[in-house]
Amino acid sequence: MLTPPYLKEGDKVGIVCTARKADREDLENGIALLKSCRLEPVLGKTIGASDNQYGGTDALRAADLQAMLDDEDINAIWCAKGGYGTVRIIDEINFYKFIKYPKWIIGYSDVTVLHSQIHKLGFETIHGVMPVGIARNTAVAKQTLENAWSGKPVHYHIESAPLNRLGTAKGELVGGNISILYSLCGSHSAIDTTNKILFLEDLDEYLYHVDRMMVNLKRNGLLRNIRGLVVGGLTSMHDNSTPFGKTAKEIVMDAVAEYDYPVCFDFPAGHLKDNRALILGRSASLEVNERGAKLYFDQLE
Repeated sequence: MLTPPYLKEGDKVGIVCTARKADREDLENGIALLKSCRLEPVLGKTIGASDNQYGGTDALRAADLQAMLDDEDINAIWCAKGGYGTVRIIDEINFYKFIKYPKWIIGYSDVTVLHSQIHKLGFETIHGVMPVGIARNTAVAKQTLENAWSGKPVHYHIESAPLNRLGTAKGELVGGNISILYSLCGSHSAIDTTNKILFLEDLDEYLYHVDRMMVNLKRNGLLRNIRGLVVGGLTSMHDNSTPFGKTAKEIVMDAVAEYDYPVCFDFPAGHLKDNRALILGRSASLEVNERGAKLYFDQLE
């Protein structure tokens, strides 16, 4: 995987809506963060645009993202908000100029579409907090985002979780939102998880559907040949009147029960206030022991 240039003082960060809509006032705290880092925010044409729940029509969102990708003066693209909609425009995007002049793509949730597509091209991306709602994120989450985009070390120690499976692993970290990875199966945007550490998280799903998605990932081979599994937030899950019988964590563990790689639960990333940054595509070391878990990303020069 290739690493885009780290951000430095004076660099420009484009903010666009690839999915749900966002107005300028929704971005104030994100803009303030950029300015505190002496970075220059550049708002795309989708900011303030509306097409029902989307940040403008598919055509506008695709054109806005394309313009930011092609603009050599834009050093990173920070997706304003998740929701749904990026998959509707991904096939319209030309990455030719991005490959020549790569830049950081930042976001999570629905932005998993972009993470997966760009990993197929061989570039790292950042899974982290987004401008909309950033006021609710912890100071640590915001600091780890700054660390990731500026090239500072990104290392995590977390407490042990009951369902953890002990072991060590080394490999590129890939993944993101379970629902998005599930929706990409069979497409040219689907990720290759072979010999990699897989990260998973999700929000607001029924338990039976979590099981459906995990079974689908398993049937598509995404769980078979990985070296380790990191599970972030499985937030605000729902059950039917007839209980499913397992928690979301138990469903995930059931899907990987026959394998022997380490599994880490309750990692602070995903739809959480403490949504810490992950460098997707970067080689990392995972250690899960009785005391907890460590995730260290390789430090590049």
